[in-house]
This record gives sequence, C-alpha cells and structure tokens, in this order.
Amino acid sequence: MKILREVGITVLIAVAVFSLLRLTVQSYTVVMSSMEPTFQQGEAIMVSKVAYRSSGPERGQVIIFNPPPPNEESPYPFIKRVIGLPSETVEIKDGNVFINGTALVEEYIMAPPSYTMPARELPENEYFVLGDNRNNSSDSHTGWTVPRDNIIGKAWFVYWPPSKWRVVKHYTYPELNGAGQQEMMVSHSLEGAT
Repeated sequence: MKILREVGITVLIAVAVFSLLRLTVQSYTVVMSSMEPTFQQGEAIMVSKVAYRSSGPERGQVIIFNPPPPNEESPYPFIKRVIGLPSETVEIKDGNVFINGTALVEEYIMAPPSYTMPARELPENEYFVLGDNRNNSSDSHTGWTVPRDNIIGKAWFVYWPPSKWRVVKHYTYPELNGAGQQEMMVSHSLEGAT
C-alpha cells in the first residue's frame, strides 16, 4: 500500500512538472535561413511563453510568432528580431534601418539590406520585425507588422544540436537611448527658457 502511494505521488509530481513546462516553454525548430547567421536551419530552440505576460517585447529580442496576413497560410510559426515598437517610425535606406530618424548599429546581421522602405509609422500594439539575413527574409519590410496577440514567446535557448548549445543573445541599441535622452534634455532646456 505504501509503495502504491509513493508511486502515485511521483506520477502526480511528474504530471504537474510536465504541465507547468508545457505552459511556460515550448520547443521550435528553425526551418528557414532568414535568421542566419544567428540561427541555422535545423537548430532547435526553447521559447519562453511567459516572457511577455506582463509586458511586450523589446527591440533587439528574437521572437516566435504566428504569421499575420498575407503569411497566415504558413504551416510554421516565424522567428524574427523585433526592430520597431508600436507607434515608432521605421525607414530603410542606404543599407541602414532607421528608427525615428536614428540609424541602428546592427553587428549581428549577415549583410546590410539591399532594399529600401519608405518611412512608416507603426500601428498601436504592432511590431516591426526583420530577419538577421536581411536580403533573404520574408519580414515586415514587405508591408506587414506583427500584432501583439500573434506573439508566442521569446527565443531563450538553443539546445540542438548539442555542439551549438547557447543562450540566445538579444541586443540593445544605445544609439537610440542617447537620442531619446538628448531630445528630453533639449525639451527641458526650452521649457526652462520660456
């Protein structure tokens, strides 16, 4: 009787742990080359499904999402890097991506974009995403954005193949932080001058 009770408790704990893991993380396999050199085809990634429960993704983070129109027929979720946040203006020209007029420094991309995209303001609750393989990626430069509700989670850890184990690197853009601080300093200086 004691053995049955211990087996039952062990099974219940295993089911609880399995259920918790399924609610918080999920595995995905990279099937295209749009995120090279950051991710290679065939790499398996653990994705945190709870990373954005209380807040939205930040610029530079790699996300997994259900593709919006016109890509909703894809049998696979997409993996891309968040570049533009809701209500920002994004433009691509001269091989650079601009956010609100400031060029991003992007050392992680395969090559600079060989295309242009006129400046456009992003809708509320929608994100502008690009593949790190800029010239071989179906992404927001073709006209669509990612609604907040389509985002599954944040890429967290590459676990396959074992030789490629690593925590996924997400980037920040200090050039944008400096631009925002300068604008605040100028506006405060002007307010004090009146």
